[in-house]
Amino acid sequence: MEVSKPTISKADKNILVEKFFEEGYFVQSNIESFNDFIEWRLQKLIDELGEATPSVIPPEAEEVKVVFGNVRIEKPSVIEADGTKWKVLPVEARMRNLTYAAPVFLEISLVVDGKERERTEVQICDLPIMLKSKYCYLHGLGKEELISAGEDPYDTGGYFIINGTERTLVLLEDLAPNTVFVSRGKTGPITHQASVYSASDLYKIPHTIERTKDGILLLTFGSNKKIPLIPVLKGLGLTKDADIASEIGVQDDDIYMNLIEYVELRTEDAAQAFIGKEIGIMMPKEQTVDKVKGLLDSFLLPHIGLEPEKKAAKAKYLCKAIRKLLLLKQGKIRKDDKDHYMNKRVRLSGDLLEDLFRQNLRILVNDMLYIFQRSVRRGKILPLGAIVRTKFLSDRIKSALATGNWTANRQGLSQRLDRENALATLSHLQRVVSLLEAQRESFDARMLHSTNWGRLCALESPEGKHIGLRKNLALLATITPELKKEEVKANLNALTALGLKPQ
Repeated sequence: MEVSKPTISKADKNILVEKFFEEGYFVQSNIESFNDFIEWRLQKLIDELGEATPSVIPPEAEEVKVVFGNVRIEKPSVIEADGTKWKVLPVEARMRNLTYAAPVFLEISLVVDGKERERTEVQICDLPIMLKSKYCYLHGLGKEELISAGEDPYDTGGYFIINGTERTLVLLEDLAPNTVFVSRGKTGPITHQASVYSASDLYKIPHTIERTKDGILLLTFGSNKKIPLIPVLKGLGLTKDADIASEIGVQDDDIYMNLIEYVELRTEDAAQAFIGKEIGIMMPKEQTVDKVKGLLDSFLLPHIGLEPEKKAAKAKYLCKAIRKLLLLKQGKIRKDDKDHYMNKRVRLSGDLLEDLFRQNLRILVNDMLYIFQRSVRRGKILPLGAIVRTKFLSDRIKSALATGNWTANRQGLSQRLDRENALATLSHLQRVVSLLEAQRESFDARMLHSTNWGRLCALESPEGKHIGLRKNLALLATITPELKKEEVKANLNALTALGLKPQ
């Protein structure tokens, strides 16, 4: 019996496309990501800072803190030569070589000996605003209103105007963080490895578990290279050999070999002292143990948490990674396909701006403390408005968007918008770039993967060294932006109520 396949008529396809444009629009994901950055992610960065403590304080005070509060953003404006503040539209920014930016205000308090001495709202920077986002004057305008504002009614927005030049932030393709990937070693003494890029709000640290030809398991995280893994598990509180074997949950000779190798380490302190010796800490035992505890809390798997109570959860996570590595060694699972789009994340404008702000806000705070401390040494305390240099942060953000030089030595993330024709502009706004170096062969990464279907354009990629590393989103593709922690928790609770069991 032949089963007929369902078909979609041309009319039905037209209805689907029309429905898409009723509810969405081109470059929707990037604009929504920028809106999220303005509405809650910028405040999240301020909350991460919390407060700052100067090292030089007035002699009559015991404690001085600068506390950061709510952030507020106005709509784009420009201050003229005579000091007047003027609402600026995108068309005027283009014609006068201005930056289409809005002032950002932050509430700051000076707390001396537990009492608030001063509270004020200061402008910390001018933030470039993405066209057609919520804080843009073009947001929500109809066709005739856009024409009156000097704009093309069919322009999609989704780009910035920096010194009169239209610039777009390209989308960045990256491996999924906080996910364990297992693979086989190609050459050298390493036969198998498990890697995870642990990323929290504060830290982003690569971790690698390696299995040598002798069966020894080694851990590398950050600048700490090839530490034996069993002492790390014992330093995290998993001190009994039976508990380690049970937590890994795989029968393999490698486990017992590693346990026997470090059987003399029976306490957390002994294991932590051994780790300190391995990474070259030359201090008395007590100081070494304290330093290693701080290292394990702050830099080992930071996405799980930075509190000492998270040690047990970190040990379990490492055991799961060991289990996956051993299953690959036994041939029970395949190595992970890093080019599968399930294992990729596309970072939008909000993600890139968050990285840029996180780094530069710390520099701004250090500059504020320097000015405050210098005034204290001179015998006076400046008002809070005088210790914030607005141009300091504005210039750094504008420079990054004007040159494309981003955090972590990444380059080319901001590009001059291609205005050769309408399709070239739309293509440029949907461009996706990879972090891989163009000079490397990386054959697998350059090839068209089956999971790209419907997500990335199968044809549009440049010839030459960038082939397969520069791609473009499919025109109707959308990307889910990052959710607030409260929304993620609510979704998990809803799934748990439906029967999902956490591991």
